[in-house]
Amino acid sequence: MKELLIGNAAVARGLYEAGCSIVSSYPGTPSTEITEFAAKYDEIYCEWAPNEKVAMEVAFGASLRGKRACCAMKHVGLNVAADPLFTLSYTGVTGGLVICVADDPGMHSSQNEQDSRNYAKASKVPMLEPSNSAEALAFTKLAFELSEEFDTPVFIKMCTRVAHSQSIVETSERVMPPEKPYEKNPQKYIMMPANAKKRHPFVEERCEKLTEYANTADINFEEKGTSGIGVITSGTCYQYVKEVFGDEASILKLGMVYPLPTERIKSFAKSVDKLYVVEELDGFIETHVKALGIDCVGKELFSCIGELCASVIAEKFGKEVPAHITMETEIPMRPPVMCAGCPHRGMYYTLKKNNITVLGDIGCYTLGAVAPLNALDSTLCMGASVSGLHGFNKAGGEDTEGKTVCVIGDSTFMHSGITGLVNISYNASNSTVIILDNSITGMTGHQQNPTTGYNIKGDPAAKIDLETLCRAVGINRIRVVDPYDLKACDEAVKEELKAKEPSVIISRRPCVLLKSVKAKPSLKVSPDKCRSCKMCMKLGCPAISMHEGKADIDTTLCVGCGVCTQMCKFDAILGGESHD
Repeated sequence: MKELLIGNAAVARGLYEAGCSIVSSYPGTPSTEITEFAAKYDEIYCEWAPNEKVAMEVAFGASLRGKRACCAMKHVGLNVAADPLFTLSYTGVTGGLVICVADDPGMHSSQNEQDSRNYAKASKVPMLEPSNSAEALAFTKLAFELSEEFDTPVFIKMCTRVAHSQSIVETSERVMPPEKPYEKNPQKYIMMPANAKKRHPFVEERCEKLTEYANTADINFEEKGTSGIGVITSGTCYQYVKEVFGDEASILKLGMVYPLPTERIKSFAKSVDKLYVVEELDGFIETHVKALGIDCVGKELFSCIGELCASVIAEKFGKEVPAHITMETEIPMRPPVMCAGCPHRGMYYTLKKNNITVLGDIGCYTLGAVAPLNALDSTLCMGASVSGLHGFNKAGGEDTEGKTVCVIGDSTFMHSGITGLVNISYNASNSTVIILDNSITGMTGHQQNPTTGYNIKGDPAAKIDLETLCRAVGINRIRVVDPYDLKACDEAVKEELKAKEPSVIISRRPCVLLKSVKAKPSLKVSPDKCRSCKMCMKLGCPAISMHEGKADIDTTLCVGCGVCTQMCKFDAILGGESHD
């Protein structure tokens, strides 16, 4: 049956059809939907893991037991999972194991745009890269076959455009592989030095065999053109090249981007007058081609920064750029902003008002960095706010301890903030950690996490009690505040910063976008009472603006949180919650 699917849904369908039994992941754009769509198939056990390292280790355990398994993550999540990855390359697999990683060229929702192909080469794990949804489905099924044939985990590399664009796929029935009974094999799976030394030669031999496979594999194919131009490309760049050249250029389209098909590349290079490599981000293929002694043009023409597109490629080749619509007037910038009624806003306002240095973390609350709050001083990676705060205060001592905090979301805290808090407790810095608990994983689209009490399917699950957890790792000062209550937030921040021991403030209020949260009647501004002081504008709430010199509230956006009413000294804002 033919269906129109986004790339991530096609990968999930491939998992289903290939007989995958276990999927463990941590949500991260643009990879999240792989696991969400896989969870719709009752035949596949799916879960949200606390982080990507755990997810990969779960997949390894399932593979060790003989089941086909998968884990999915975004490119920066692969950094977190790198530890098991490199040794997993040595152990190999029992049941097929597929690692889905989604890159984000252009950094649409990421703090960097690293190229995951480098991980494939460094770990010596094969990587397939689909260019559309049909290939995403087919390559996923092939990845399991290659995994079991060559005794290796296999990467499926997605990117934002392929993950979220739609194309037609042809689905088929689920086929379960033969059951593999578990057999103890310490020489293969216990990676102590004596065994690991014997597995390394296997990895090198496997790379040679996979290179031979790549030279003849159907997923690497040539398209002959009418000119002397030759282009080596892969993934979404293949679509751009085809759009620009049609049948004019000869193309070597690579479905396997590691290991690369050395002999096929040499043969293709000889068949064209001039060779180009078109790829996003690093010159990964280009470096390999030049190492073979083949002259080619790559990154001197195409930037290693950001996404490519058909227009950019056409321009670089001196071809006519297709006509496109341009605006005659400049459209005002619309900066990203926290939602109206976002529970994080009150705490951020408090921190900003008190001139507190704030180490931030990864989540929708990172938007506290933008105007007018401008509340954050750093954002590095998942969990770094907590560890960084400890280092900042150890370096600054009394000069920083009383005026520096970190903020971290509930899901991010479970991902990698706990160990940082253990470090604060164990190594005793006077550090105040603020956990922004909005009862969900917000930035990636409201996925459950270990603090919400529900699993990936929305069924009741064990719920981590943050207060008890913090106390268990040695934190004695723990308090919970409602971020809608500015007075309570102010008191909590000031008191905990004065304390001469580690402390945790849990800023708890559910995300306003949760279906279970009922919006209150929207607020209104009395023009007669408004003195145009613009105090309410300091919140950066998208529902509040100035109209004809007076504050104005958009009733279609306002959720009646009442934070702005606490800031108005003239009682000009009517309605809202009371926090007396």
